[in-house]
Amino acid sequence: MAERFEAWSKVAGLDLVRYGTTADAEEIRDTAVAQPLLVSAGLAAATSLFGDLATAADTADAVAGHSVGEFTAAGITGVLTPEEALSLVAERGRGMAEASAAADTGMTAVLGGDRDEVLAALAAAGLTAANDNGSGQIVAAGTAEQLAAFAENPPARARLRPLSVAGAFHTEHMAPAVQRVQEAARGAAPADPRTRLLTNRDGSVVASGRDYLDLLVSQISSPVRWDACTATLADLGVSALIELPPAGTLTGLAKRALRGVETLAVKTPDDLDRARELVAEHAGTTAASEGRSR
Repeated sequence: MAERFEAWSKVAGLDLVRYGTTADAEEIRDTAVAQPLLVSAGLAAATSLFGDLATAADTADAVAGHSVGEFTAAGITGVLTPEEALSLVAERGRGMAEASAAADTGMTAVLGGDRDEVLAALAAAGLTAANDNGSGQIVAAGTAEQLAAFAENPPARARLRPLSVAGAFHTEHMAPAVQRVQEAARGAAPADPRTRLLTNRDGSVVASGRDYLDLLVSQISSPVRWDACTATLADLGVSALIELPPAGTLTGLAKRALRGVETLAVKTPDDLDRARELVAEHAGTTAASEGRSR
């Protein structure tokens, strides 16, 4: 695994080993660093769990990633090689960091409240529902001025939690990053996924690798519909769900939205044995793996 991270570090143009072990919180808060780090962690965990990524794809009945986690999903399902996924996500991170620095923007989680009222309030404030996570959680994104005005008059029964992110991800403010990644993606040769692969665009299953790559590029400036992904997992009859590191958020959402589905967040190497047991227990049923958000 050490040799693999050394090779991935060269592809990403970052010392992933240092950032993943000894770097401080401020260093890895930089989205240009965080994004490749998240994807490499997810790919490494999938490799450790299943032995190799091809086996991971052949074992999981469905794979979905949240935001940057879609690059992890692309690497697991064979749409992109790990090197292609890390090369593109490094460009994504750098492009989004530059776009964020160009304007004072941000994101705020809206927890609770009536869904329709929350969406109407966001639209009235000129904000984008950048992440619709389901389970009463929507992330608003826009300019600092728009978010401040929204905070002064929030929707009824809703709690607001400003997020520590660089900018308004998954909105029109990220358009320059879309162009950057689009140009970088021209050299990729996507393959069709080896298993069901869900898209953040609308939660549907994407059978074409080329289509998924196009969606990967466009999602930089378009909302993440995790609620729709969750609905698809329910329709598929998923019986178990494993969240790859850094894990916890998506399994938390799944516990509320996918009642009866066994979940496991792989947070440390100590969780891998239980993950293998869970895979064995649900062999022959429908199991899903998830990549982390960013």
